[in-house]
Amino acid sequence: MSKAEMSDAAASPLFCLNLILLLLVSLQVSESAIGVNWGTVSLHKMKPSTVVDLLKENKIQKVKLFDTDPDVLASLMGSGIQVMAGVPNEMLAALASSTLASDLFIRQNISRYVVKGGTDIRYIAAGNEPFLSSYAGQFQNYVVPALLNLQQSLAKANLAGYVKLVVPCNADAYESNIPSQGAFRPELLQIITQLVSFLNSNGSPFIVNIYPFLSLYGNSDFPQDYAFFEGTTHAVTDGPNVYYNAFDGNLDTLVAALNRIGYGQMPIVIGEVGWPTDGAVGANLTAARVFNQGLINHVLGNKGTPLRPGVPPMDIYLFSLLDEGAKSVLPGNFERHWGIFSFDGQAKYALNLGSGNKLLKNANNVGYLPSRWCVADPAKDLSGVANHMKIACSVADCTTLNYGGSCNEIGAKGNISYAFNSFYQLQMQNAQSCDFDGLGIVTFQDPSVGECRFLVGVTGTSSSDFVAYQRWITILISSGVWLFAM
Repeated sequence: MSKAEMSDAAASPLFCLNLILLLLVSLQVSESAIGVNWGTVSLHKMKPSTVVDLLKENKIQKVKLFDTDPDVLASLMGSGIQVMAGVPNEMLAALASSTLASDLFIRQNISRYVVKGGTDIRYIAAGNEPFLSSYAGQFQNYVVPALLNLQQSLAKANLAGYVKLVVPCNADAYESNIPSQGAFRPELLQIITQLVSFLNSNGSPFIVNIYPFLSLYGNSDFPQDYAFFEGTTHAVTDGPNVYYNAFDGNLDTLVAALNRIGYGQMPIVIGEVGWPTDGAVGANLTAARVFNQGLINHVLGNKGTPLRPGVPPMDIYLFSLLDEGAKSVLPGNFERHWGIFSFDGQAKYALNLGSGNKLLKNANNVGYLPSRWCVADPAKDLSGVANHMKIACSVADCTTLNYGGSCNEIGAKGNISYAFNSFYQLQMQNAQSCDFDGLGIVTFQDPSVGECRFLVGVTGTSSSDFVAYQRWITILISSGVWLFAM
């Protein structure tokens, strides 16, 4: 085509229309996406295929995992959902010490799934909050060496240009009283600088987990309205900038910290953000709905922050998709109640993810156990029940019974029945598991009270699934044997 012909074509209405459409597509591609974290530390697990159907039904296109569970990765094959696979912190040392280890990890857990019609793994998260201050440096020195080895292994598998390595960081990696003075913790500065340089060189974003709920939970002086997006009487003024919510303030503290080490334009992804619905004062359905909907509207409105106006995070991953009843409660009882869906895929509250569906849609084809419950026999003397409750709640999840929980006010007999039933469902409704020395009785009438739900278990799992998924990979290196827990 001659220059004159090219000039004429460029001036044609059809060319202009195509250009406008191309620009619109580009804008759509750059729009922030709302993904979810899919954790599996649960006492009652739905089949992975049921969870994938739930994701698709709700038009959730991005999911973040904390491991490389083969059943989960296999269930995502052909789904079109973009995946961030996880490397547990405990594996970082081995991956940092040997490319043979990283080669095997990539071969066993990544490249076998990234095939035509396979699982669309876009990111590998090397560790999860490995710089957390409470770890006291246990993992931090392994992060960059592990990344370098994994990058080499991805290159060998011809995946280095497609699968990006990232490191989800807790917001305690940086600090400041006001956002503009944000800086990484002094003891992390060298390692974080190396990490960010690596991310920048490979086109990877910086991933951070931000939890305004934890700021509120851990500090009685923290202004409650500042944790949400509904406006506040406790705005933070930082020079010419004014912050009306904790999320923006936290995010700009990171932006300032990145700018301080020369990477002020680094793309940022929010790896975890959310609000629990139970297990603590302030953790309830209303607060969770208001926070998550406010967050989604804020991000998808492309408002950005004072330091990045009009530039929201690349993506945000809500924490989390489902409740996880086997998680540690060391941080607080709320740890088991972050899901926007209950353990069985039922929406807890109305939420618009901005994906076309106005409200969340429940999981279909969930395999429930029969509709029966174990409760305290009202005809029996329950004065000696304390030890039975202790045993039941040491195995099952009774966190909703504690102060601030949704079942905290159902009375002494209600508490006993809740504990009995939680244990009974965990044992797949085995008749003997409702005995409790004759103090328990099976009923076919739902004993749920208000927001206090007495659950019925699902058939996707068995009682052998009480502990988190573990898989062992044996790596033979020279004369030694390494075992990787995954």
